[in-house]
Amino acid sequence: MEGEYYKTKESVDEYIKLAEGFNGADLIKTLKKVLSPNSTVLEIGSGPGSDWKILNESYNVLGSDNSTEFLNHLIAENPNGEFLELDAKTLRTDKKFDGIYSNKVMHHLRNNELAESIKRQHDILNPKGIICHSFWKGEGSEVFKGLFVNYHTKANLKKFYEDSFEILSLEDYQEFDEGDSLLLIAKKK
Repeated sequence: MEGEYYKTKESVDEYIKLAEGFNGADLIKTLKKVLSPNSTVLEIGSGPGSDWKILNESYNVLGSDNSTEFLNHLIAENPNGEFLELDAKTLRTDKKFDGIYSNKVMHHLRNNELAESIKRQHDILNPKGIICHSFWKGEGSEVFKGLFVNYHTKANLKKFYEDSFEILSLEDYQEFDEGDSLLLIAKKK
C-alpha cells in the first residue's frame, strides 16, 4: 500500500542500512551560512537521525517524523534529543522556529500537499525564519517502494515558494548522479 514503507520495523531497518554513510553535512554547511548558531530548528523527517545529529551540533533541534518506527529508533539512539510525531503536510505544532530543515522529505508530498506544507512552514517560522529543503530534481512523479515521489525543477519550486519566501539560493547538487538534486534555501517574507 502506498505510503507504508517507513511504517514497519523491517522497512525502517532496511532504510537505515541503505542510508549508512549518507547525510546532509554539505547541505547543513550551506544552511550555516544563513542561520545563526543556537537557532531553533525543526527537522522534518528525521528518519535515521544522521542529519539530526549534525544539526544538533550547532542548533537547538526538534526532530520529527511521521513514522512511529523511526521515532522509536531516534529516541533509542538519542535519549537526550527531542522528537515529535509530525506530518510534513500539516505540521501540527504550536512551537515556533528560526529554521526548518528537511533532506529529501518534501518530495513525498503531492503538489497540493506541498502548497499546504509551505503555508504551515510560513506560519510556524519566526520572522525572517529560514527554510532549507532538498529535493530530487526532475519532472513528473512515481511510486517507489510504495512511496510517492514528486520530482521538481527550479522553475517549479520557485512558483511554490516565491509568494511566501525570499529565495536566497536554489542550486543543483549531486547526491548520486551529477545534478540529480536541488537545494532550496529561503527566508520568510
